[in-house]
Amino acid sequence: MRSDLGGRRSRHVMSAFVCGLDAHKDSTYATILDSDGKIVNQMRMSNERVLLYLSRFNVDKVGMEASNQVVPLYRQLVKEGYSVSVSHPKKTRYIAEAKIRSDRVDSKAIAELVRLDALPLSYVPDEKTAAVREKVRRRAFLVREPVKLRVKIKSFLAYEGVKPPSDHGLFTLKGVEWLHALSLEPVESYLRVLKPLDDEIRLLSKHLKGLAEGDEDVRLLMTIPGIGYYSALLVKSEVGDINRFCPI
Repeated sequence: MRSDLGGRRSRHVMSAFVCGLDAHKDSTYATILDSDGKIVNQMRMSNERVLLYLSRFNVDKVGMEASNQVVPLYRQLVKEGYSVSVSHPKKTRYIAEAKIRSDRVDSKAIAELVRLDALPLSYVPDEKTAAVREKVRRRAFLVREPVKLRVKIKSFLAYEGVKPPSDHGLFTLKGVEWLHALSLEPVESYLRVLKPLDDEIRLLSKHLKGLAEGDEDVRLLMTIPGIGYYSALLVKSEVGDINRFCPI
């Protein structure tokens, strides 16, 4: 099967070959099987050479286990026209229950499951959905960090026997002024770290609100009582295309 002028694989010629890829950060071990499950080829290569390798053997279907390392390779293979299945590692019992674990064994097991159409699939979002998901998860991460810092400040005050004011919150404008007035070096250190984190959270939140306003699905989710822009974006980005649960 040859590539066309645009570099993409022709879909007019089908192949009985399937390939299992055990992909890592810098290298991938591949196993190619024919329609009868016989090994056609096995070898390790750099991730950059996977496309060339597959084209030499006219592979049509490819399988790999889900991990952060496989996403760039997955997108590249899909772009080139391959039918790519990504498995859920915890559900791939064929591999998990193997007595002998190695890259060679794993790649062969993945290829065999692809050949039998029995690979337990893991959802891989498209690039647009993945980008929104990353922003939503990043905001969740950033929000947790100020909470930890505020807890540290409260713990330090308790250790020093300093009682916070009762007429206003400790981290309101008045509360922060009160904290600065204590001139406690650890507290000042935590407050210096808090400021840029709070600024970044506000900036990211503003950006996410803009995304929510421009997404019809998210706006529809926000009509549900108790669902705001962040929760709606979270649901949309984590679920992805709802139609994948209702295959035609």
